[in-house]
Amino acid sequence: MVRAVRLPRMDLSKGLPAAEPRVFKGWQASAVVHADRVDFRRRWVARLGGNRSGSVLLDEVLKIHKVDPTRLVNGHVHLMTAADPGAARNLTTVPQQQPAGNPRTIMFTWGQRETYAAFVAAVEEAWRARKPQL
Repeated sequence: MVRAVRLPRMDLSKGLPAAEPRVFKGWQASAVVHADRVDFRRRWVARLGGNRSGSVLLDEVLKIHKVDPTRLVNGHVHLMTAADPGAARNLTTVPQQQPAGNPRTIMFTWGQRETYAAFVAAVEEAWRARKPQL
């Protein structure tokens, strides 16, 4: 015997419901992607080393800098804004230091490469949705 399941009706007169925030676990941090911003939350161990949690509005992001994780080095995603150093908004000459200590960066290990790919896709999608269409 199969029971009929009654689904609630969606009221689309007020627009589509806001998308739920998506959480991604990286190395010593997690990132929460909202429709308008990304929140980075550092674990207490990472904060002992001077790293801090942060939040960035997607409207302020100039570029999404990505380095894929490999078996030899961790990858990272850095949401670059006007607050980053340098005229070209590029990384410092000490690449290991800048991404790890930046509150707008999250790192991923080789074992987290699927989460890395999902995070990059979610951030790029949310960022493109915020950019004005010309």
